Amino acid sequence: MLARSCIIALFALASPALAQDSGPSVLDIVGESPFGSEDEIGALNLMDDETRLDVVSRISSGRIYDLSVEYFVGMPSYDFNGQPRFQIFNVHTPNGTIVDNTTGQGNAVNKHLTYSGSMISMYTHTGTHVDALAHFGLEGTIYNGFTAEEHLGDRGWLRAGVENYPPIVARGVLIDVAAYKGVDMLPESYGITVADIDETLAAQGLVVREGDVVMVRTGRMTLFEEDRAAYMANTPGLTRESANHLADLGAILVGADNISTDVGPSEEDFNYLPVHSSMLTGRGVPIMQNVFLEELAGDGVYEFAWFGASLKLRGSDGGPMRPFAMPLSSE
Repeated sequence: MLARSCIIALFALASPALAQDSGPSVLDIVGESPFGSEDEIGALNLMDDETRLDVVSRISSGRIYDLSVEYFVGMPSYDFNGQPRFQIFNVHTPNGTIVDNTTGQGNAVNKHLTYSGSMISMYTHTGTHVDALAHFGLEGTIYNGFTAEEHLGDRGWLRAGVENYPPIVARGVLIDVAAYKGVDMLPESYGITVADIDETLAAQGLVVREGDVVMVRTGRMTLFEEDRAAYMANTPGLTRESANHLADLGAILVGADNISTDVGPSEEDFNYLPVHSSMLTGRGVPIMQNVFLEELAGDGVYEFAWFGASLKLRGSDGGPMRPFAMPLSSE
């Protein structure tokens, strides 16, 4: 396993994005992977059998915290940008099967065996999900120098798709910024600072270490089912600086209880999602959105074993995930 200092140094050598008319931020870079030219999972390489076994061996309770939201028609999603909303359709119903006899079994059998079947349709970044490293790039280039020109086909990305992510088992840390600030929910468009991260960790008596999964709570999730419009608009979230700080501390995945991980609107003129480009494109650190953190926060569980695996959607730039957490004993 490469030392974190080595990884940071190698990322610092990454080439800057090409300038446009007014020039992008000098902070926008395409990361060159320290794990080699074929790497498609970035910081997740820091997880191995030893780290997984270590965290599982420290589980102190059978209590499971489900960190996923439910999927339902009308749920918050990115449809404002043209993406399809979540839909669920009945394909087979008990009465319909009897009437249509699609099984070819006849009336008596279809009445005896009650058959229901459904299908769903949605944008792959709906609900609780993880972003693949292919999700965002700069000037047509994604993490590790893979390009849309060479590596993007009609059926998705040929490199850095979400199917490459392994199941994730790691130490998880909850950074409850809202609770530290003494509020149920951070104010609209509040950009979480590096100081907020460090002070919250200190108040919780924890540190982020190499190989950790970090979940950041803004309190926004309380609006997810109650007020779709309010949940989506002007969300508090991470800034480029605070996200990069978490990567520097050793995070291999960063998630938040909001719609985009980023603070919204962006604090940068030339980049509307700087956390996305910095973490996915520059650092190779996967990010997550719409993570349900209310039960962890309510019980004051800030350190836990974190489990999650995306659907293996070949070529997709993101995938639904149902992560869960189990409390850890103190070291």
